[in-house]
Amino acid sequence: MDQELNTLIEQARAALAQAADGPALANAKARFLGKDGAITQRMKTLGRLSPEERSLAGKRLNETKQAVEALVQSRERELNQALLDARLAQESIDVTLPGRGQGAGGLHPLTLATERIEAIFRSIGFDVADGPEIEEDFYNFTALNTPQNHPARSMHDTFYVEGQDSEGHGLLLRTHTSPVQIRYARLHKPPIKVIAPGKTYRVDSDATHSPMFTQFEGLWVDEDISFTDLKSVYTEFLQRFFETTELDVRFRPSYFPFTEPSAEIDMRFHDGPLAGRWLEVSGSGQVHPTVMRNYGLDPERYLGFAFGSGVERLAMLRYGVGDLRLFYENDLRFLAQFNR
Repeated sequence: MDQELNTLIEQARAALAQAADGPALANAKARFLGKDGAITQRMKTLGRLSPEERSLAGKRLNETKQAVEALVQSRERELNQALLDARLAQESIDVTLPGRGQGAGGLHPLTLATERIEAIFRSIGFDVADGPEIEEDFYNFTALNTPQNHPARSMHDTFYVEGQDSEGHGLLLRTHTSPVQIRYARLHKPPIKVIAPGKTYRVDSDATHSPMFTQFEGLWVDEDISFTDLKSVYTEFLQRFFETTELDVRFRPSYFPFTEPSAEIDMRFHDGPLAGRWLEVSGSGQVHPTVMRNYGLDPERYLGFAFGSGVERLAMLRYGVGDLRLFYENDLRFLAQFNR
């Protein structure tokens, strides 16, 4: 019997050595120690032996069982160690490599463009003002000489919000930053030189328009200014913003309810991918007498000019961006190009 049990141990050793993973090890263990295993079957035969033989055979079977259990535990440790070694090898770190570091963020391209605009106008004597984005009808439309039946007042063009202003009109998300001009002019005496950058909202969305966009508007009020001053200021701004004097500026007659006369401002590069094309960049004009009165100023004494431009449009031209929506998709691959 001893020879038979020794052979059983060697068979178990060989079977366990061939087990390459946990499930295979469990099957090999069951072959010898399971309910129908070789050792278990031999233990069932002990009842047929005499008391003396049973004692000796039982002791020997228990020793065999313990030997096989030890082999199982040893093989289990080997497999676990092999799994650990494989994982460590896969996750190993070469400490001789240079550190990756943590990538530094940067300002959004529209923030960069806005800061550049503010710096340019500050350098030529303009103040920078801000105002509420949820605006009253009076400041957004009425004070700017916008008729009650003007299409801009409709819900097809303007986002209205719950609540009413002091005159019972609906509150709205401002459609331009011109309301800031009204508020600023009422609090300051001429000469007034101010720009008002900020977010504005209109019901519009495509590759070149967004329901939320960034705009800056400028206002200059004094006793002796003219369209010549407007052209001079805006031309200097464009040359400094795009860092080139190789561009042309033209004014096309247009209509805005808050200026009279009114003009669209176009620019044309002399070189580059957009060379030779006239590009609309701003609306402008001489402040309408009604609007001047809403400033609290005498239109017979004071003149003023105003202009308004989309920061996205200028940023697209400066950075060569073809789709306005890229500014708002938060794609880090796009935004990382502007980190500095």
